[in-house]
Amino acid sequence: MGRRKSVPDGEFVAEILDLDHEGRGIARIQGKATFIADALPGERVRFKYRRIGKDADEGQCVGLEQASPYRVTPVCAHFGRCGGCSMQHLAPEQQILFKQKQLLDQLARIGKVVPSEIAAPLTGPIWGYRRRARLGVKFVPKKGGVLVGFRERESHFLAALETCPVLDPRIGSKLRQLGELIGQMSIRDRIPQVEVACAETVALVFRVLAPPSASDRARLTEFGVREGFDIYLQPAGIDSIEPLVSPTPALEYSPDGSDLRLRFAPCDFIQVNGVISQRMVVQALDWLGIASQDRVLELFCGLGNFSLPLARRGARLTAVEGDDALVCRARENARRNGLDIRFEKADLFNTSADAVWLQPAFDKVLLDPPRAGAREILPLVAARGPARIVYVSCHPGTLARDAGILVHEYGYRLVRVGVMDMFPHTGHVESMALFERAA
Repeated sequence: MGRRKSVPDGEFVAEILDLDHEGRGIARIQGKATFIADALPGERVRFKYRRIGKDADEGQCVGLEQASPYRVTPVCAHFGRCGGCSMQHLAPEQQILFKQKQLLDQLARIGKVVPSEIAAPLTGPIWGYRRRARLGVKFVPKKGGVLVGFRERESHFLAALETCPVLDPRIGSKLRQLGELIGQMSIRDRIPQVEVACAETVALVFRVLAPPSASDRARLTEFGVREGFDIYLQPAGIDSIEPLVSPTPALEYSPDGSDLRLRFAPCDFIQVNGVISQRMVVQALDWLGIASQDRVLELFCGLGNFSLPLARRGARLTAVEGDDALVCRARENARRNGLDIRFEKADLFNTSADAVWLQPAFDKVLLDPPRAGAREILPLVAARGPARIVYVSCHPGTLARDAGILVHEYGYRLVRVGVMDMFPHTGHVESMALFERAA
């Protein structure tokens, strides 16, 4: 094995040409790409090398010779140390343009497709938007006690955070107090994480690797009452989660801003950004153009985020999900809201063409896959001959790949794409695409 190349000492100067998918500035130095954190296109920066690679190098911006007109002062005092956000130094409207460029570039490069129309981005609040998070916890006496928050950039260490402006402010303003609470507990070194779920109330799930003492439970209870949090304990797997004090209020939200209510468990997957999620649901249904009695297939349906609004609009809906618990939750949500939906449990990465739920033809299809995309199910979807497919994506690379398959192998047109700013100040690109069957 070859030795890792030594990192040059001192400061160097570079012209920044573009941004990469993580929001780092891209420079080309003697023909070699160098990715420089906290640098923006059009800037001339001073930087220090952090890593030398065979094909590309990495660096950190340490000063500006010429600043971009789109550079702004980060709001968060922890920016640059915390790995949660990478783009707070770029004006929000430019962040959107960057994400749109990332999407279009990957559609063209990977999928060899160009949309007929670019939809206006879905945007919303850029602070206090995050309603789901997993906070790391670490007892570090040398740093003053218990750290609570996210990992440092490119590190396994936790950043010492006191606040987080992208989290729901009910918990984002309380990280220091949360650390102080855990620091007073007998099992302070046996709590590796706290899951956060925010609805009308805020639920905190403490992962506990040892049983809390009676005084620990009393402290947790008092903290929950004082701050207005519902406290849960998780001693083992996901099924072991129990409220510290029963009963606790149900966690609920509206998927589309209507009177529909989705109930979820504290560690269920829900979209991180509630405002964008509602706008996303409304846009997806509008793009599908749901008419009464349309036969609709929804894949990767989760606990019913799109399902209930689809059924409310009159769709005859078959909704499929691979997680047993979410399927059960989705059925309960439909029943609670008085909606008739056929929910099925199936592995959508390994589905047989003769699956019973696939046998009818479908007028329209809604896909909302994880980062891996929907490649495995696309042949079965296309065989049903839907006139329209709406694809909701959390990864532009797999969307681009799947768009190429739908267009070049199955005769669909990419009618429209648009980005959704689900994660402001980060490099995450969420998007939506509309495909129509070519005549």
